[in-house]
Amino acid sequence: MSRFIVWEWAMPTNRADRPVLILVFIGPLLAGIATKMSLLPAYSMEFFMPNQKTGALHPSWQAAIGAELEKPYMQNLREFLRQEKAAGKTIFPPSPFIFNAFNHTPFDKVRVVIIGQDPYHGPGQAHGLSFSVPAGIKIPPSLQNIFKEIENDLGLRMSGSGDLTPWAEQGVLLLNATLTVEQANAGSHQKRGWEEFTDAAIKALNEQRSGLVFVLWGSYAQKKGAMIDAHKHLVLSSVHPSPLSSHRGFFGNHQFSRINEYLIAQGQPPINWQL
Repeated sequence: MSRFIVWEWAMPTNRADRPVLILVFIGPLLAGIATKMSLLPAYSMEFFMPNQKTGALHPSWQAAIGAELEKPYMQNLREFLRQEKAAGKTIFPPSPFIFNAFNHTPFDKVRVVIIGQDPYHGPGQAHGLSFSVPAGIKIPPSLQNIFKEIENDLGLRMSGSGDLTPWAEQGVLLLNATLTVEQANAGSHQKRGWEEFTDAAIKALNEQRSGLVFVLWGSYAQKKGAMIDAHKHLVLSSVHPSPLSSHRGFFGNHQFSRINEYLIAQGQPPINWQL
C-alpha cells in the first residue's frame, strides 16, 4: 500500500481515486496513528507542511493540460522517478510540492509567467516555485539579484524572505521547465519528460489566454519564446539574473515596472512585488 501512496504523490495523475487524499479529512492525528500502524509511510506527513498546496494538479490546469498526464512520455517519467526513489536518491522538491506553481496560480488566474530552468538542488530550498525558496532559507544569488533589480526599478525595500508565494497568489506563474531534480545534481532530470509537460502548459496559456506577460531570463528560457505569440502577449527577455550574467543586461532592465505598466493598460491591477 505504501508504494502506491508514494506513487500517487510522486506523480499525481488525473484520476480521482487517490486514497491518500483521505488525509485531508481524517486529519493529522489519525494520520499519525495510521503511520505508527505502518498503514501510511511517515513521509506522507509532508502533506501537512504549512502554507503549501497539495500534490494534485489544480482542476483548472487539469482541464487545460490534464490529458498530458496520460501520455507515454509521462508514463516514462513516472517510471524514472519511481526507479530513482527506489535507488535511495533524494528528489527535490518534496513530492506534494511538485505542482505548487500550478496550484498557487490557477490557469484562469495567470497574468505573468516567469520561466526558470530546474528546481534548486540543495536541502530545503525547492518548493515548486521557480526562483523561490521557503521563508527562513538563505536567499540564492539569482534571487538576490532579482530583489536588487526590484529595489532599483520600483524603489521598494525587500524584506529578506525568499518565499515568492505572494507573487504566485497574485497571478505570477513561477514555472520551472523541469519540475524535479536529484539532490546536489543540477539538471539531472532534464530531458526526462518534464519539458514536454511544461511546454504544453505554456502553449495552452498562449493559445487560450491573451494579454499575459511572459518573462524569459537567459537563453534557456528564451527558447520558449518560439511558442509565444508576441501579438497577443507581452514578451520580456534579458540575460539571466545569475551573478555570472546579471551585469550584462539584467540590472537596469526595468522589467518589473514594465510588467505593471502593461497590466494596468490591460485594465488589471499591478503586481505588488513587495515582500
